[in-house]
Amino acid sequence: MKIVNTLGKVLVAMALFAAAGLSIAGPVNINTADVQALADNINGIGPKKAQAIIEYRQENGPFKSVEELANVKGIGLKIIERNKADLLVNETVAHKGQKTSKSN
Repeated sequence: MKIVNTLGKVLVAMALFAAAGLSIAGPVNINTADVQALADNINGIGPKKAQAIIEYRQENGPFKSVEELANVKGIGLKIIERNKADLLVNETVAHKGQKTSKSN
């Protein structure tokens, strides 16, 4: 019985750590992040769209604003709005239309 109780506590702790890991994704700098970082940190973006972001960046230069992501094929305004608070451009975080300096 003691083993079952201990195992239950371990499983609960693991679940809490996993949930915490999912909630701390981002911020991600869309001008410097690689495919994996983009796919891992932008909700609604997989490896193919992440690669499209990088290709757009290589062809057009760095993003000047988070909203410019809408120019990448397959990325719409819904994805941008859902992730806006966690997207960086030039070491700033976009928060509801205003930019603030990142303190790290």
